Amino acid sequence: MKPLIKIAVLAGALQLATLAGVCADATKTYQVTGPVLEVTDKMIVVQKGNDRWEIARDQNTKVEGDLKVGSKVTIQYRMTAVSVEAKAAKKKAATQ
Repeated sequence: MKPLIKIAVLAGALQLATLAGVCADATKTYQVTGPVLEVTDKMIVVQKGNDRWEIARDQNTKVEGDLKVGSKVTIQYRMTAVSVEAKAAKKKAATQ
């Protein structure tokens, strides 16, 4: 491959990687901190005040330290819509 073509391919790959990173970070990140009540391969349950928070997890969830019941954790998460049902807006009543 000619050097100029290699540079163009690398530049294109770099632009795509940068764009993917920007899109991935576009959603706001939230956090919850508290003791772990329950851990499975699909969720982590944390006590926050009087509330029980169930946070979903998958194979891409990064875990640092020993995640087990009783551990104090801080979980970073994003809100993701699972489904959406849109309905037409109601029309305003005619004014007299």
